Amino acid sequence: MELRQLECFVRVVELGSVTRAAITLNLSQPVVSRHVRQLEVELKEHLLSRNGRGVSPTDAGRRLLERGKGILHQVELAKQEVEEQRASPSGKVVVGMPPSVGKAMTVNLVTQFREHFPKASLGVIEALTVSMHEWLLLGRLDFALLYNPPISQQVISEHVWSEDLYLIGADVPHRPMPAEVPMAELPAWPVIVPSQPNALRNLAEVECARLGVKLNITLEVDSIESLLDLVDRGMGYAILSRNAILGRAQRPNLRAAHIVSPNLGSRLVIASSAQRPLTRLAQGTMELIKAQILAGGLQGDRRRG
Repeated sequence: MELRQLECFVRVVELGSVTRAAITLNLSQPVVSRHVRQLEVELKEHLLSRNGRGVSPTDAGRRLLERGKGILHQVELAKQEVEEQRASPSGKVVVGMPPSVGKAMTVNLVTQFREHFPKASLGVIEALTVSMHEWLLLGRLDFALLYNPPISQQVISEHVWSEDLYLIGADVPHRPMPAEVPMAELPAWPVIVPSQPNALRNLAEVECARLGVKLNITLEVDSIESLLDLVDRGMGYAILSRNAILGRAQRPNLRAAHIVSPNLGSRLVIASSAQRPLTRLAQGTMELIKAQILAGGLQGDRRRG
């Protein structure tokens, strides 16, 4: 398997078209098609399905795509490490963040990153903890901010923040949101949660079970933005941090009720792979994030770890 073949395959899938991939890679369309076909012959699997709108990966293609992205990122890191002996780091660093954290931190992080590392580029991927934990192991992310990740010898993690969780709902006349909701009363509120496995959902279910109560789950939605849209329309409530509704110009009716008796607390860690040392650029970016958190980059009722 050659890197050029893998790169062609990944770009074709990402762009959904051999033609667009050829333009991006500065290659002819027949050359890109030939590289992908050689990869299929070597692996003895069909990797792409062709349809009227372009191409999409087969099941085998999807498995190769996840590994392929990690491999290409690691090759880029290897080049970067050689170049990083220069005064100002260059290359690219890819950081993962939960959507609520990304909303609070990404703009300031990008601004500071450009000031400190003008020759480098930054990628920020927002996703749920379970997905980001997997991508760390695959090499797609250099490091990530994770909520309550599982203990793993494959990951190095540092606790950087603790925060309380809230019941998020639409403040409507027939049922205004209270300032607080005792945890034992959560079953009275139909909640919309991500599907399992999910770190915050696990935390809420375990803590409710300690009190002998069970969450009243009405819907499962994995996209936080879609979940909040449904909450805004009165379809249910969400259990999230207050970061989820910061800058709520598009959803002005959403309010946060503090979950109490006991408080429902979540831990935020910054994690990297134990198998791959961080580049100087990644280490510098991680320090920017830590400094931003220390300076109050995560707003609301939170406690620094």
